Amino acid sequence: MRKYIFVLCAVFLSFASLYAKDGTAPKREFRGAWIHIVGNKKIAALTTDEAKQMFLDVIDSCYLAGCNAIIFQVRPTADAFYESDIEPWTRYLTGVQGKAPDPYWDPLQFAIEESHKRGMELHAWCNPYRVTLEQTDTLCGDNLYFKNPSIFVKYGKQLFFNPGEPEAREHTVKVITDIVARYDVDAIHFDDYFYPYPIEGEEFDDQETFEKYAPLQGFSADEKADWRRNNVTMLIEELGKAIKEVKPWVRFGISPFGVHRNKKDTPDGSGSDTDAFSNYEQLFADVPLWVEKGYIDYNVPQIYWKIGHPKADYEVLIKWWNDNTERGQLYIGQNIATFGEKDLQNPATTQMARKMELVRELPNVDGNVWWPGWSIEKNSNDIADSLIQKYQRYHALVPAYTEIDSHAPKAIRHIAKDGRLIRWEQDALQSEDPMQKALFYVVYCFPEGVDVDTDRAEYIVKITDSTEYNVIEENKNHGAGCKYVVTVVDRCWNESKPSKILWY
Repeated sequence: MRKYIFVLCAVFLSFASLYAKDGTAPKREFRGAWIHIVGNKKIAALTTDEAKQMFLDVIDSCYLAGCNAIIFQVRPTADAFYESDIEPWTRYLTGVQGKAPDPYWDPLQFAIEESHKRGMELHAWCNPYRVTLEQTDTLCGDNLYFKNPSIFVKYGKQLFFNPGEPEAREHTVKVITDIVARYDVDAIHFDDYFYPYPIEGEEFDDQETFEKYAPLQGFSADEKADWRRNNVTMLIEELGKAIKEVKPWVRFGISPFGVHRNKKDTPDGSGSDTDAFSNYEQLFADVPLWVEKGYIDYNVPQIYWKIGHPKADYEVLIKWWNDNTERGQLYIGQNIATFGEKDLQNPATTQMARKMELVRELPNVDGNVWWPGWSIEKNSNDIADSLIQKYQRYHALVPAYTEIDSHAPKAIRHIAKDGRLIRWEQDALQSEDPMQKALFYVVYCFPEGVDVDTDRAEYIVKITDSTEYNVIEENKNHGAGCKYVVTVVDRCWNESKPSKILWY
């Protein structure tokens, strides 16, 4: 039944892409979905084919709901959901850390290929410091912990890298740059886990490290919190530079806890009008600084609360982040579980309309990331229906990362009809330039009586990594008088001018 519904959704998307009621659909909007593996014990019990199908189902559901990026968890606890010579296979794949899948497969490579086939980005989601999640977690014999225990800290029931240890930072940079070098990822993504969430009555035991390094770094005995923040900032700065040195087009994004600082905790009153846990005070993460300095390319604060929450109001927070973001791209981390909350003005409806209105009206907000992506597949709170029918009804391009590269590729010159197929080639010199090489192609179809205008998102019929398009099989509304053009999108989502028009 689910597959039948998705087939209908695909048809509906094709129809919608041709016939919009108006031209207000956003041409560019980031639409990501987090696909997590932590806590998903089902994976280890599946065969390789079953696991692949499970991930295909969720990737398909996100695609059909109009998403253009998958944020795929690949390094949950200093282990690898991909093949690595640096860290062991994750326990979340086979149930045992260090055990390779049999029959063999590489989930990250699989997710990259399947996402790109659908015209979607793949962001590799990693955790920088967490080593174990539960007290019962067993580390394999060649885990780094047994080789260099001095750079780790036990806190509560978990084990963490010590962020103050230079070797811990070096190891994380080594792991991340290895991913970037060997895999065709579009971005590296960190979530909200920096220094661990505090446990009441227990101090994170890094005093010895503080005494060892802080004086050399210019911090006094009463500046431990500032020293911790600097440790995290050093890692983020080093990673931002290292990623670009390997592949300049690969972005670096952070998804922090939704509250940076409360107004009551800021002497100048610059914090948000909230009364909640915060990144700056508790997790020692100064995210606005990273944005300002350009250490990261995008920021996704997890604004997981309802509008009207007494301590952390969604509307207050989205406006605060909008007002305090002057560079990079700002996406909003959306908690699907809250989308059943009643609208404050009209309790007969949910808060989704108001939340999406804020996303699209605030000038510095560039899109959403949906948590969790698995809920889209399940249609929790009718989220898939709402995205398919209204909010992500039409395809959208990812906003261009012009701070990295603002040079658009050249238009396609070699394009022709071959019966029901349209075939094209990117210019050879362009395809050899890693910054101008096509990431995707955008196929537009304008029905009879509609002028060619590639600013109109509702006429995008496909975003694809292929160099051909079947107008009969892929466009359910193909008809006489249709005009097709194709554009090139490069690694930073700069779009070329349209190709010549092909008439059918």
